[in-house]
Amino acid sequence: MINNHNVRPKKFTSLKEFYPFYLSEHQNAVNRFLHFMGIALLCLCFIASMLFHNVYFFIMMPIFAFGLAWIGHQFFEKNKPSTLKYPFFNIACDFLLFGDVIMGRKSFKVK
Repeated sequence: MINNHNVRPKKFTSLKEFYPFYLSEHQNAVNRFLHFMGIALLCLCFIASMLFHNVYFFIMMPIFAFGLAWIGHQFFEKNKPSTLKYPFFNIACDFLLFGDVIMGRKSFKVK
């Protein structure tokens, strides 16, 4: 019998190493779309907060980004987001996926 309590999860040391893991945790098209929309709304809120000098747009940034992502993981991907375990790698990969979709290197649907 294998004791899983002694198995330590891989510790990621670079974004390049983390991104394939991130993509494996985002296989569902709706989840990817929700992440994409979360980052798009985060960017729009940032721009609006600067243009209108309104802190409420700034406050809405994490609500959109994390809220939509967590909905995607809970209801569509059916896994736990690794945001709390790898917060900086995770947000960076959200932006990488956003850029990859915009540039046509990745799509919402996994082949």
